[in-house]
Amino acid sequence: MSKRKRELYRDPKRGKLAGVCAGLSDYFDMELWLVRILFVTAVLLSGGPLFIVVYIACWFILDKKAETPPTPGTDSNYSSKDEDPVSVKFKVWQKGEPPRQALFDLKERLTRLDGRIQHMETYVTSSEYTVKREINKL
Repeated sequence: MSKRKRELYRDPKRGKLAGVCAGLSDYFDMELWLVRILFVTAVLLSGGPLFIVVYIACWFILDKKAETPPTPGTDSNYSSKDEDPVSVKFKVWQKGEPPRQALFDLKERLTRLDGRIQHMETYVTSSEYTVKREINKL
């Protein structure tokens, strides 16, 4: 397993207020709902004002997570979600998909790829493709 460099960012897209809990979720590779529950529990059971001040400080100190723009020249039917690897979680608190859902997603992804390959094979074996290729040779 390769270790990647992790950086702490806030993620306002996934966050409710400022995205601090979403950023912590990404950093520690935990489910977002669990980070939120831990934060609310910490506020209620221990020094509430301390955690709220730390949250507000993180809101101002942490940078926003950079958005990855779609790469030009990609097929409109092929979304960027398909490029992401499927992450399977082994424990409840880990981020990722349950094994059954991951298997279903992989099956769906392979079915779409098979459909695209069949579409390409149909085009390449058609007479239209042969005629266009002969015209381009001229």
